[in-house]
Amino acid sequence: MTAPLLLKGFEVEMFTGRPDGTVVGCADDVARALPGFMLEPDRRNLEYATPPAAEYRQQLGQLLEPRHTLRAWLRQRDLTLLPGSCLSLGDSRSFERSDPTNSYHSLIERTYGTRVVTASVHLNFGIADPERLMAACRLMRCEGALLLALSACSPFLDGRVTGAHSQRWRQFPITPPRIPLFLHHGHYIQWVEEQLRLGAMHNVRHLWCSVRPNGRCRPYEIDRVEVRICDLLDDPLELLAVAGFCELRLLQLLADPERHDPLWASTMDADALAALADRNDQAASRQSLAARLHHWRDGHVLTAAQWLRQSLNDVQGMAESLDLEGWLQPLHSILRNGNRSMRWLRSHGEGESIRAIVRREATALECRERELHQHLCQGTPVTACFAPTTSLATP
Repeated sequence: MTAPLLLKGFEVEMFTGRPDGTVVGCADDVARALPGFMLEPDRRNLEYATPPAAEYRQQLGQLLEPRHTLRAWLRQRDLTLLPGSCLSLGDSRSFERSDPTNSYHSLIERTYGTRVVTASVHLNFGIADPERLMAACRLMRCEGALLLALSACSPFLDGRVTGAHSQRWRQFPITPPRIPLFLHHGHYIQWVEEQLRLGAMHNVRHLWCSVRPNGRCRPYEIDRVEVRICDLLDDPLELLAVAGFCELRLLQLLADPERHDPLWASTMDADALAALADRNDQAASRQSLAARLHHWRDGHVLTAAQWLRQSLNDVQGMAESLDLEGWLQPLHSILRNGNRSMRWLRSHGEGESIRAIVRREATALECRERELHQHLCQGTPVTACFAPTTSLATP
């Protein structure tokens, strides 16, 4: 390796339900019974997080182990983990509170309703220097549409096709609705303090956007960039592939900020970049890899898939030097075969029902986890070159 890898960790949200795809909430029961699982406001989805670690194989184990424990608990109740980032088979009309006594949850239900009842994954990368961290947030904000295009897996809601590849991002309330591209750490602090005074944010956590700084005492003490735009990447190897791509882009930025920080390397100013990034995110939510995006460098138009291929080619040398090339392989498969939403919509167009798709994919995910867990336990090499044998690989 030519440079140290960043510390990274993941926050994973997932829906629970019956093997036939029916959503059944139990997050409050899980949180009481099993350590490490956290409540979302609606009990139909739950969350767990992995501890910070730099190595990808270690993170693979940390992604799998909580699910291994959780699945044993769920199996006793004839429940499983469901794929997708929205309530594919409903019901989005009603809120199912996980903690009726939580006043912040009450505010969320009253203000946003079931728009927030989604499942996703947040990627955290440790960067200790606040100004370098703000540059990382700028780059990830301007390239967030690419990550959404790779991860899109919410084309269904309430048993119907929504017309979007990421219904989750279409419905999730960006809060506050207009978020600038932060020029430096001081700008971020000043802006957050103003939003709290105005009531646009109810606390420092109430910044719901594609990418944000995070840390022990935000906005003052920050030490990681939190990428929040991705739909649920439930296959751990696909998640690690997206994380590897993000990390390589961040390492490029840290090595050469004048070339990779949009604030300095773009022909546009900060306001124009923020607006461009938001438009790109919405375009990716509608058409994912086929979306026509505007590049942050000079605004030229290309599809998300074209942009990703160019970027993967650009990071290839660094990936090889850091032994990350194998972990990126699922991205090439996604670019060839389509992301989860695209594959599901193809299957639905060929006559497969939404319930059948959810049921099939839930079974495939459990098989996939068992397969990967076995390889880890046996100590055999597990990289992204290890091709999936389940339906997660192809439609």
